Amino acid sequence: MLVFIRNSDVVCVMSPAGCSHVSGFKVDNWKQNLRLIYQCFVWSGSVETRKRKVTLNSMHQSPVPVLFFSHSAIDLLYGGIYCFVCQDYIYDKEMEQIAKEEQRKAWKLQGIGEKYSMWEPTKRELELLRHNPKRRKITANCTIGLRGLINLGNTCFMNCIVQALTHTPLLRDFFLSDRHKCEMQSNSCLVCEMSQLFQEFYSGHRSPHIPFRLLHLVWTHARHLAGYEQQDAHEFLIAALDVLHRHCKGDDNGKKANNPNHCSCIIDQIFTGGLQSDVTCQVCHGVSTTIDPFWDISLDLPGSSTPFWPLSPGSDGSVVNGDSHPSGATTLTDCLRRFTRPEHLGSSAKIKCSGCHSYQESTKQLTMKRLPIVACFHLKRFEHSAKLRRKITTYVSFPLELDMTPFMASSKESRMNGQYQQPVDSLNNDNKYSLFAVVNHQGTLESGHYTTFIRQHKDQWFKCDDAIITKASIKDVLDSEGYLLFYHKQFLEYE
Repeated sequence: MLVFIRNSDVVCVMSPAGCSHVSGFKVDNWKQNLRLIYQCFVWSGSVETRKRKVTLNSMHQSPVPVLFFSHSAIDLLYGGIYCFVCQDYIYDKEMEQIAKEEQRKAWKLQGIGEKYSMWEPTKRELELLRHNPKRRKITANCTIGLRGLINLGNTCFMNCIVQALTHTPLLRDFFLSDRHKCEMQSNSCLVCEMSQLFQEFYSGHRSPHIPFRLLHLVWTHARHLAGYEQQDAHEFLIAALDVLHRHCKGDDNGKKANNPNHCSCIIDQIFTGGLQSDVTCQVCHGVSTTIDPFWDISLDLPGSSTPFWPLSPGSDGSVVNGDSHPSGATTLTDCLRRFTRPEHLGSSAKIKCSGCHSYQESTKQLTMKRLPIVACFHLKRFEHSAKLRRKITTYVSFPLELDMTPFMASSKESRMNGQYQQPVDSLNNDNKYSLFAVVNHQGTLESGHYTTFIRQHKDQWFKCDDAIITKASIKDVLDSEGYLLFYHKQFLEYE
């Protein structure tokens, strides 16, 4: 099942008003009939009904088996009712209640209890809703979630990352739904402070927020960032994710971890991907594969002391990965192609081959085994070496929408001479991303300033410069230098 996200805003396809044609089904013993359908064909609690469902499913040619009745159909996988007249899914309170009851009965028969926790408003919550009838609406000019941050003394590196994190959709949903279960003192828990920060951002207050408690906790848990000297925004991002990861490990106890970091915390659910490294022996061609977790991808740039691969064929001004760019400009795609190209390790870096049982020269290639929900790309603009300390100002063109399919481990067979060949089936959207935040650095290595472009909703962009927030155009965003690029998956798989 796929949940469609357009510009990181979930699109709901079910009308809240319900279906006017549902009354045609509600005749005679309709409740009992509906219960029988759910018991026998959808939730299938007993062994007999599960066998019947398997037999029925095998008779269908379509990937999602359905049971037809009147002018409607029931999806036998998830129990959704579809009306052919409305051409939409039906929402009916009575039918929904029957579906929930039968689902719980089936889980109980299978001995698994409540498989997923279902939220029902408590009496206290219903009372609060009755006493607060006013609802906040999201309009085209809505500024909810936009709030400046006071600079506490060279803390723009922290402010720019906070702006990116508070506008990360799934992270926002997690913190605003009070899902954090603190197992430590709240005055020392960074997750508790982030939860409070999200409440402040989405409270509707317009005055700039003073993040002094956040800064204190960062100094406490990441001592290398303590002090009032200017720090690196990328270094702060990784340190913040690490501390958040450590402080919220207990929030999803028992939940299966489906990421290379083998952790079910919200940070790993959103940011962790899997990087595949294939080392190939040049003698026997045996391949040794390892998969490592990552929170971000650091990319080399032209102009650094590291030799850069030739630009992609699209660098003459054509469209590459959905992005048209000036003639000769380096693109994000170029950087990713260089990152995933095979690299000869040379005679000075021989490895012991398990096939040859001796040290041999080899090639190494990095690809994406598993993509994260939020992909963060770090453009390596700060070069530090024994002989050189400088900032690389090479302009890198990055797109609003990015397809990561060419850089997947599964696409290696489709490469020819280092070039990805687009498959005939280009309708696969599983690996497509949308840009939602860009961190920029102005100035030199010794004296600089960080700002952030964030997407509020749809195509509305704003520039966050500490306490000052101004409207920005898409051109402003795409013309910026770019230091950290945050992309969100367009499609999320229901797990």
